[in-house]
Amino acid sequence: MNSFGQKLKFSTFGESHGRAIGCLLDGVPAGLDIDEEFIQRELDRRKPGKTEFETARKEDDIVEILSGVFEGKSTGTPIAMVIYNTDQKSKDYSNIKDVFRPGHADFTYFYKYGIRDYRGGGRSSARETAARVAAGAIAKLMLKELNIEVLSGICEIDGIKSELFDYESAKKSVIYALDPIKEQEQKDAILRAKNEHDSVGGVSRVLVKGAPKGLGQPLYYKLDAILADAMMGINAVKAVEIGDGVLSASLRGSQNNDEIRADGFVTNHSGGILGGISNGDEIVMNVYFKPTPSIFKEQKTVTTKNEEVDFSLKGRHDPCVAVRGTVVCEAMAALVIADMLLLNMGSQMDRVVKYYKQ
Repeated sequence: MNSFGQKLKFSTFGESHGRAIGCLLDGVPAGLDIDEEFIQRELDRRKPGKTEFETARKEDDIVEILSGVFEGKSTGTPIAMVIYNTDQKSKDYSNIKDVFRPGHADFTYFYKYGIRDYRGGGRSSARETAARVAAGAIAKLMLKELNIEVLSGICEIDGIKSELFDYESAKKSVIYALDPIKEQEQKDAILRAKNEHDSVGGVSRVLVKGAPKGLGQPLYYKLDAILADAMMGINAVKAVEIGDGVLSASLRGSQNNDEIRADGFVTNHSGGILGGISNGDEIVMNVYFKPTPSIFKEQKTVTTKNEEVDFSLKGRHDPCVAVRGTVVCEAMAALVIADMLLLNMGSQMDRVVKYYKQ
């Protein structure tokens, strides 16, 4: 399906080389100040072609709001946004019309639907994530009203791990590096792979500050489960860790438990979530991106008729998809938290009574 969320639901549409991509965001409460400049700035953070560490495809990613906003405020009706594609080069993909690209969704889309849009991957392209960033920007405007902030940065590139997690530094880094000391080494790794016609993977670290206690709907709409769902739905993401994640499996309970004092938790191994519900601490996730599958080395594959061939890819691609992907992680986290806030409003009867008897 192409929709996500319950109380705050968004759907996206469009293909990489189609006329446009966009989204429909439903459930935004009326009266929210819609800062269009902020929405555009968020898209600018994700847009391609800004630096040598990204694809050379240049899209302005100018967002146009079609509905749901009047005189700068949300009306409570669906907010539709569109972003027109302006720099498609579909001819770059003519040589893969009948060939499956290793590591891509070409193979699975074809065998699921019996047809595929080979122009840049069509619907499976990461181009679609621009629409998620637009929707996430509105979710961030909702969270801002409650002093909740979603931040992210790159904490690992090509196995080069950050030792510092400086989110302010990441805002100023062209690769959103969290560790300014490791940043140059990570940049070098990206460019080295690019020059070798290859790619590298990376890890985004996402932080949610100010989320209240009680977000999450057990048992089947747990906060950590839906956050993981949101992140795993992003192109090229192969794993998600909440808090200590995999490390917790090698610890004892006495090491992994977060002891509690009157002023809060002593540690945060849980990543701010217990029993699928936020505990008021910072929510922390690591999101793992595989190397961009679009590389320019000759590779072995098969055609749609299952004939074995060797081929070389053309086009313009990110040498490390994690860099722009971290902005998408932020957007998806914001959408989940905003949805959970709306869902939580009716979790206790006294809240319902207070609203209707005010």
